[in-house]
Amino acid sequence: MEIRQLNYFVAVAEELHFSRAALRVHVAQPALSAQIQSLEREIGVQLLIRNSKGAALTRAGETFYERAVRLLSDIDLSKEITRSVAGKTVTRIRIGTIYPATVGVLPAFLARIARKFPNIQLQVSSGSTDDIIRSLESGQLNIGFIRPVENIGSLRFFSLAHERYLLAMEKGNPLACRKEIGVEDLRDQRIISFSRQNLSYTERYFSELFAEYDLIRNIAYSCDDTFSLVSLVSAGLGVGFAPEWTADLPNRNVELRKVRGIDFKIGLGVAWNTDDPTTARDDIVDIARSLARL
Repeated sequence: MEIRQLNYFVAVAEELHFSRAALRVHVAQPALSAQIQSLEREIGVQLLIRNSKGAALTRAGETFYERAVRLLSDIDLSKEITRSVAGKTVTRIRIGTIYPATVGVLPAFLARIARKFPNIQLQVSSGSTDDIIRSLESGQLNIGFIRPVENIGSLRFFSLAHERYLLAMEKGNPLACRKEIGVEDLRDQRIISFSRQNLSYTERYFSELFAEYDLIRNIAYSCDDTFSLVSLVSAGLGVGFAPEWTADLPNRNVELRKVRGIDFKIGLGVAWNTDDPTTARDDIVDIARSLARL
């Protein structure tokens, strides 16, 4: 089994089309097909189903795809670590981010990194805070923009900002005209809440708030992510608490208002692994720290 065969297979698995995959890896389609067939013979199972529309993964192919991606990532990571240990210039920075950072600190961070290190390739991936922490610990990521965590072991976290949660409502909602809104004003409103089985700290806070003010009966709709909540609010189906970064979402028929007595904030910061040997890491962390706002 050769590295190029893994690269070819991953390309086909992601494109689900041999011609597009061949263009992607800069090889003739017959040669690509031959390498995939050789790989299947070596493994002893069919990885892809060829059809008139292109290709589809078999169950074995899905499993092998996940392993192949991980192997190729480990190979790239091994090369970068070896270069760093030898004092060579780092060629790639891997960044993990939760969505709120992509509309906040991430664009400014990427711009500053690109100016300081114009020849470095930036690789950005999104995920949850837990996913990013695991990738930092395993060395798959160099830096991550996540929710607050404790400094445990080699993991370090620096707070950059705090986001307030505000009441989101359709622009035509009578509450949008109020100078001041109290929790009691929600008693005649339909409330949109979260319905995830494992609630986050934020979601648990508002669930307990609704229970405290006897507003559970007002919950008319539930969803499991912030985008869905904003969409339901925008459609005029109710009100719900959303982070202030949602004000920057385009094409939304939503107003955000502060509710008297509720001053809930959640942090956002940068995390890194002190065992990461990336040569320029400290400069990278310093650039991230410079984005901190009170």
